[in-house]
Amino acid sequence: MWGSTPTMLYSKETASMIKADNPLKVGGTFVSYEISGNSVTFMVDRAFTREYGRKGYGICLDMTPDMSTNQPAIGAFTIKGAEFVSSKYVGVGGVDGITSGIVSSPIAGSSLIVGGYSSIVAFAPFRSFILTEI
Repeated sequence: MWGSTPTMLYSKETASMIKADNPLKVGGTFVSYEISGNSVTFMVDRAFTREYGRKGYGICLDMTPDMSTNQPAIGAFTIKGAEFVSSKYVGVGGVDGITSGIVSSPIAGSSLIVGGYSSIVAFAPFRSFILTEI
C-alpha cells in the first residue's frame, strides 16, 4: 500500500524567532518543499545502493494523476492468477515427515515455496528520470 510522506519543514531557528516580517530563510533542513503549488519530497531509500553500491542514485517521479482521466501516476499489475503462487517440494516422509508416497527429493525434509508476479508501471515516464553519480 502506498502512503504519502507528510510535508514537514524544520527550521534551524527556534519558532519564536520566525515572525511574519522575518520568514524562514533558505537553508533550513527539509524533507519536502512546496513551490507554486507543487510539492518536492526527499526520501532516503537504499534500494539502488544495495544493488549498485559504487555510485549515488536519485529518482525523480512526478506523482500527479492524469488531469482528464484521474489515472494515478504509478500503477501495480500482476499476471491473472499468478499474484500468489505456492508449491511444495516434498522429500522423504512427505510434508508431515511420516507419510509414504511419491517424493521430489531423497532428502528427509520438505519445503514450501511461495512466490508471485508483479510489476509497477509509470504511466508518464517522460515526466520522471533517474540521476546517477558520474
